[in-house]
Amino acid sequence: MKTFHYICGLPRSGSTLLTNILAQNPTIHTTPTSGCHDVLFGIKNNWNALIEHRASKELSDEANQKRVLRAALDAYHGTDKEIVIDKGRGWTSMMEMVEWLTDEKAKVLVPVRNVPQILASLENLHRKHIATRNHDGDYANGQTTQARVQQLLGNQSVFGLAFDRLRDAMLRGYGDRLHFVEFDDLTQTPERKLQEIYDFLELPQFIHNFEKVERAHIEDDTVHNMPDLHTTREAVRPVRDVSIATLGAELVDTYSGTEFWRDQSPEH
Repeated sequence: MKTFHYICGLPRSGSTLLTNILAQNPTIHTTPTSGCHDVLFGIKNNWNALIEHRASKELSDEANQKRVLRAALDAYHGTDKEIVIDKGRGWTSMMEMVEWLTDEKAKVLVPVRNVPQILASLENLHRKHIATRNHDGDYANGQTTQARVQQLLGNQSVFGLAFDRLRDAMLRGYGDRLHFVEFDDLTQTPERKLQEIYDFLELPQFIHNFEKVERAHIEDDTVHNMPDLHTTREAVRPVRDVSIATLGAELVDTYSGTEFWRDQSPEH
């Protein structure tokens, strides 16, 4: 059986970049944004709904359920590599299930970033393509930057849901399974950050090429109605903070300091 690790962080915080970097290691299989956690969730939630399972203890047995779920986890990605790092937004909400399936503590890489920078990045994606693409979301109440930011903070949005899931995982006591990968650290000192990641995953160190990071997976961002959502640069370089220029000083001040995970980190 394969060894699974996970990437599950906040949007626009470097998860695709991190996936592309790790894919340079020939011993690791990385994934595009994966639906694996939703497949497992669907099996679990429908297990006892089957009339055959209600009629047969042999079929509905918890041990059988575990075998099926573990087999699905192992088979989901078509690779013969023993180390799989699955990138998915929902893993932090399924920590109990993951650890039950694998019989070990999960190791999750969590890309994060200053909240105003994330909001600004998503707002800039909106502005870049709004002239030609369909409006996604509440059009009537999304006419201003401030209104769109408030929508992003809701628990149905790409940012708000990920933010709430991460905070809840820490409240549930899984903070020691999470390794936070700050976007600025990854783009400014990538070699040091990758060394820390390999130490956390308990894997042998690997020398990466940060000057030429090729795209490891093709994802059709138009499916999410967010073109360029997973576009990355070839070389790893620091990214200029445009949050004030994009959102304005008042909005930036409102949401600065909401990075709750830094309370757990000795570096911040």
